[in-house]
Order: sequence, then structure tokens, then C-alpha cells
Amino acid sequence: MDTFEQMMKDVKGTSPAQLSKDMEKYKTLCICVKCPTYTTCARNAKELVFCLVGKSFMCISEQKTCICPTCALTRECGLKHTSFCMTGAEKAQRYEHALWGTKIP
Repeated sequence: MDTFEQMMKDVKGTSPAQLSKDMEKYKTLCICVKCPTYTTCARNAKELVFCLVGKSFMCISEQKTCICPTCALTRECGLKHTSFCMTGAEKAQRYEHALWGTKIP
């Protein structure tokens, strides 16, 4: 079991209050606002931590550059994918790759 899988397993028994506290911590580590792909719309909608919550809802529609690999969350959470604002959360991307039988790089 890798770091991300363990994190997802641990989340199952977590209270809503603790989840909220954890999410606030993740937001402080998040570098989405520094990404060239991040838009004013996303900023106004306070969209962050796409790697955990999923892709942008109507604000980001064009990939410019991806800085996800340089984010502290990538290391801390054991993320293997990128471009979360366009392609979805780590969990969703892992599921999709498993469904289609593609390997994670």
C-alpha cells in the first residue's frame, strides 16, 4: 500500500471536523494559485487542492503548464498523477487508469 492509499484508508474513520481541519492544512501547502493554468475565475471561486477535491468546476478549460509535480502535497500525499485541475483528483485518475488498464507512470 502506497502513501496515498494509506491516506485514503485513514480518511474513512475521520470525523467531519478533522477532515475540515486537514483540508485547511492542505490548502496552506497548495500551490495551485501560482500555476499558469490557474485562472481569475478559479481564484474568485476559491478553488484549490484539485489533487484531492477534483477538477475545476467551469473555471479552468485550458492547460498551459502543470506545476503539480513541484507541490508539497505531491510528496506528502504520495501523488502519482498531474494536471488535477483539468483531469480530476488523484483518486479519480487512479480509478480511471485501473478501469482502462493503463499503468501509472
